[in-house]
Amino acid sequence: MLAVQDLHVSYGSVVALRGVSIAVEPGEIVAVIGPNGAGKSTLMRSIAGLVRPSRGAIRFQDSAIAGQPAEQLVAQGLSLVPEGRRIFGSLTVGENIQLGATPRGDRRAAAADMERMLALFPILKERFHQKAGKLSGGEQQMLAIARALMAAPKLLMLDEPSLGLAPLIVRKVYEVIAELRKSGVTVLVVEQAVHVALTASDRTYVMNAGAIVMAGRSAELRGTPGFEDAYFGAGPR
Repeated sequence: MLAVQDLHVSYGSVVALRGVSIAVEPGEIVAVIGPNGAGKSTLMRSIAGLVRPSRGAIRFQDSAIAGQPAEQLVAQGLSLVPEGRRIFGSLTVGENIQLGATPRGDRRAAAADMERMLALFPILKERFHQKAGKLSGGEQQMLAIARALMAAPKLLMLDEPSLGLAPLIVRKVYEVIAELRKSGVTVLVVEQAVHVALTASDRTYVMNAGAIVMAGRSAELRGTPGFEDAYFGAGPR
């Protein structure tokens, strides 16, 4: 479904990504882990059309998408839940969810999906008319996921979904992610929480210093020789 090949991104003189290559197959949950500053968010923003790579290729459903604007990618079935949620605090929960359906022309299908979101996240139904800025961190994360799902994505990307959340809420978020996979949504997730990522995903890529330094089946990766060095080390030289 997704193939990133030899991706390079720089911010001025600062190199953020150094030849990153990853692949995501339909129906998978794939995790990208690594310490803070490893380049994980830059990778996600590049795939989502928010950062233009200096070199490399990104293919989504066998179409080249590198450099395309984010709104076109959303219409093609790619949605990003950004780090920090980025919900609109002055709008109601319902209004935030409805914004996710903006690229869609089928209002009837969007209305049906709204009902599905409220069934998936009952707390959002309770808070439907409340200002989103008054929600807890966990509730805001659920709202951000619901908003992204309203675009009917084929690939849902989540950037640090567990950041700042209590363990019980993190478990709930990942239970939802597992349910989404059952409904046919493919998931790419960036995490700093190693145990959470390895438990929830099928395959994991380890990033450090802007490069992929290790990859494998999530269930096997933690016991792989060099795993901790790859995660905590200085990255490639």
